[in-house]
Amino acid sequence: MINADLHCHSVISDGTLTPEELAQRAKSKGVTLWALTDHDEVGGQARAAAAAAAIGLDYLTGVEISVSFLNQTVHIVGLGFDVSNAAFRQGLVQTRGGRAQRAREMSDDLARVGIKGAFEGALKYAGNHDLISRTHFARFMVETGVCKDTYEVFRKYLTEGKPGYVVHRWATLKEAVNWIRDAGGMAVVAHPARYKFSANEEFALFTEFKGFGGQGVEVVTGSHSAAEAITYTDVALEFGLAASRGSDFHSPEESRTELGDLPALPAQLTPIWTLLQDRIRRAPAPADLTPTPA
Repeated sequence: MINADLHCHSVISDGTLTPEELAQRAKSKGVTLWALTDHDEVGGQARAAAAAAAIGLDYLTGVEISVSFLNQTVHIVGLGFDVSNAAFRQGLVQTRGGRAQRAREMSDDLARVGIKGAFEGALKYAGNHDLISRTHFARFMVETGVCKDTYEVFRKYLTEGKPGYVVHRWATLKEAVNWIRDAGGMAVVAHPARYKFSANEEFALFTEFKGFGGQGVEVVTGSHSAAEAITYTDVALEFGLAASRGSDFHSPEESRTELGDLPALPAQLTPIWTLLQDRIRRAPAPADLTPTPA
């Protein structure tokens, strides 16, 4: 069985491990096909691919693009694209724009409820300051004792209607899918159960995604329950989408699901990696250590 984990994050965005450390961890946890999918950034791809090759781990290029759809943030994972594609890279630069201003507005809002110095505190956790995010603010708030863990932070702060939440206009769904497709990759709706859409809104999301050329949906992922995996199995079949699988791993201390530690995809689905065979960077075969006959 291919143990594919096609969704995780490094220090390049909001994870706590380097691409090299993630490769080692994935390999040690039994992953056989891996993708690093940092938010709106491909700066760790060369390192991830090299680290995977060095330890015998097959690799797919990956990214997680932030999209605005019906006033919510939706994430679209791209897999198997050409990292050097100029239009794709420029699109990611475009969607990263404005994160710093948003972060300052988040900090100002937190200060109004007595949490001071949040912007500077969050920056300490952002390996890439261009990608400062809510996760970095959450780590600062745990460090300073505002909350006991990041789960409590997101229950009380940084989400819609709570202190510290600032909406940001990301790429459009059409833009994100087109960037990925034009770079030779496949677009996947990430962790769909996390979004707070009505049934009609979710139908619109998948209808438009499919219409723009999207090809996959995460069915088995770190934030999906068994029941939700069944729900999105039905969605994949209804819309003719391939199925993806990924832990959404960020940190050994914070992530509920370990790399590679996921149920298998339901047998009736088409795994997206079967459509990406020509784009998988195959790890070198182990050297033949059989003694040469005398």
